[in-house]
Amino acid sequence: MKNKSMSILKMTGAAAALVLMFAQPVLADGSFANGTSVNGVAVGGMSNEEAKAKLEQNYGSYKLTIKERGGKTEEITAAEIGYKVVITNELQAAIDQQAAGAAGAGALTIAMPLSCDQTMLANRIASLNCMSDSAAPTVDAHISAWEEGKDFTIVPEVKGESVDKAKVQTAINAAIASGMTEIDLEALGCYTPIQVTSGDASLKALCAQMNQAKNATITFHIGDATETLSGTEYVSWYTGGENGVITVDRDKAAAYIKALAAKYDTAGTTRTFHTTSGKEVALTGPYGWKIDQTAETDNLVLMAQTGINQEREVQFSQQAASHSGADWGNTYAEVDFGAQHVYMYENGALTWDAPCVTGNVSKNYTTPEGIYSLTYKQADRVLRGAKRADGTYEYESHVDYWMPFNGGIGFHDASWRSKFGGTIYQYSGSHGCINLPVDKAKLLYEKVYKGMPVLCHN
Repeated sequence: MKNKSMSILKMTGAAAALVLMFAQPVLADGSFANGTSVNGVAVGGMSNEEAKAKLEQNYGSYKLTIKERGGKTEEITAAEIGYKVVITNELQAAIDQQAAGAAGAGALTIAMPLSCDQTMLANRIASLNCMSDSAAPTVDAHISAWEEGKDFTIVPEVKGESVDKAKVQTAINAAIASGMTEIDLEALGCYTPIQVTSGDASLKALCAQMNQAKNATITFHIGDATETLSGTEYVSWYTGGENGVITVDRDKAAAYIKALAAKYDTAGTTRTFHTTSGKEVALTGPYGWKIDQTAETDNLVLMAQTGINQEREVQFSQQAASHSGADWGNTYAEVDFGAQHVYMYENGALTWDAPCVTGNVSKNYTTPEGIYSLTYKQADRVLRGAKRADGTYEYESHVDYWMPFNGGIGFHDASWRSKFGGTIYQYSGSHGCINLPVDKAKLLYEKVYKGMPVLCHN
């Protein structure tokens, strides 16, 4: 019995040893323990080099699946971007730990840097269908374009496939850097969002305002005249709305104001002047009315945006004496080159006149014809010609009364002259100014004022 018991004990011990042997991982020399995985890849029984090769192969088959709107998907593979894992001494260190009993078999997670060719990655991302400029755009709800005889309506929003390219690039770069195998562009907010829906209250109110504007008018007052712009015309300038405000095509508003200026501006146009001598002459010049087109266009855009009945006095950047009849009115100075005489009219009555000497014809200093306005008046002035290289002037003349109206051309006394009128201007005239006797110049100086019309003719 004793021998039998000993035999049983020996067998039991042997079986226990066998069980223990199979319960422990089998360590091959310099290899991973059976049952070991690294970063999800089975490497049990493999040497450092074998495990490295398998891991590199596994990462080499990497691909990122990109889920897109409408059930579409695209993929980026490791080969397309030069994707690889960088393995140095991490695997051998893990094998050594297992061999020393410091670690057992199981799922090991080892930090291994991942890399790819950034140029290849950027090119691949750019080639994705979702990054194409031809992708159906997302369109906000908006107000329909103007159509003659039709109401404005709200065009519903469109959920398109256009993406925020910068967000897509960021999402893909982050996914690949962390080894993710799938991303969802919609979930990551990469698609262009809809900002305005057809149910937007402000959009509905704007549409109603645009339709109401068709029944409004804008009336312009230009002197005694009026011009009426109908709503049916200016609503054709509407291009939609932004931030609750109607947007207006400024170019079309500017074209309307330009047409008003062409009709009512007189500055620079040819006008007929009935001279003191009784003849009629055609004159042009800078004097006259000129609509401030920039300011009036700005105001017209604002008025059109409100869509209600309005009236406005048109503003001018340059004004004249009268809107009706001759724009120089009935107070002005007249210079008759042929008669070599100057006349001053006040409220239609001739109140002053004098002989004069105008620009020297023989030296091509002829005083220009035209309609001008007095720039200013100044007493005790030295008039100078062009400055020479040596610092002196072509001429220097002191005058008591200076009244310019055309740049450096103006009325002034000429104390150095003993005679005026006749044909003096043809051979010994001025440099372009209107020379007057001193006593006559003094009286004229007292009558003229800034902006007063001056008409010069032959």
